[in-house]
Amino acid sequence: MKTSMRITTLAAFLTALGAGAASLALAAPAEPRLGLQLWSVKDEIKQDFEGTLSKIGKLGFQGVEFAGEFGPYKDKPAALKAFMDKHKLQCAGAHVQFDQLTAERFEATTGFYRTLGCDNLVVPMDKRGASTEQSAQMSQELSALSTKLAAKGMRIGYHNHAQEMAGAVGNTPWDVIARGTPQAAILEQDVGWTTFAGKDPVAYVKTYPGRTRITHFKAKLPQGTPGTPIIGQDKTDWVALTRAVRQVGGTDWIVLEQEEYPNGMGQLETVAASLKGLRAVLADPAAK
Repeated sequence: MKTSMRITTLAAFLTALGAGAASLALAAPAEPRLGLQLWSVKDEIKQDFEGTLSKIGKLGFQGVEFAGEFGPYKDKPAALKAFMDKHKLQCAGAHVQFDQLTAERFEATTGFYRTLGCDNLVVPMDKRGASTEQSAQMSQELSALSTKLAAKGMRIGYHNHAQEMAGAVGNTPWDVIARGTPQAAILEQDVGWTTFAGKDPVAYVKTYPGRTRITHFKAKLPQGTPGTPIIGQDKTDWVALTRAVRQVGGTDWIVLEQEEYPNGMGQLETVAASLKGLRAVLADPAAK
């Protein structure tokens, strides 16, 4: 009888412990890591891949998101991983097209990125994202890939441009994609394009809690709006947005992206300027 009671008590304890561990696993990270989308330095990285990555590490970024450029490491993911480790850079994610995840190419693509330590594969854009009807069809493909990638410990995601934010709030292609894909699928909101389309990026983080695992922090001004496309010199409410991704978004990575280079500034120079503005936001008590 005593042995039976001990077993029952132990089972109850382990069940409670498991539930607690599960809740911890589902909790949002204490602080999102800071990465850079390599499209931001697309010209400079082609000229000097290793030198540019080294400079990115020295700026204090914790990771990078790839956009198809691998320099001398195109077929050498293990060597690239070693180089990144040397410069204390992780792989925040990678932009991949649907055709890289077809049945014929799935194992090669996932094998490359798994070796690189990259678990997040994000479709950067698809023409179907321009309409709600075609976005619904695309969402089925994203959902199937989510299930397939989960077996490898990986996640699928989708990244918006202005086309996904067209239409009435709640009925945009982005809303269709969000509702048509599982919770595990990443909604990589590019807040620059959301702002450019006249929508509120903070509201979208809150509407789909836990889905903004990766987000692009990019300064982009709506057409005709004065300002400079550098974080902290534009019109985006970065404090409110940072608070939302910290509290609601379930965000693992804040990925800075720079696509405009004002006043003749170089690509990495402009990235550094936006990073300075972002660091000020991150340190603001109101953004906690």
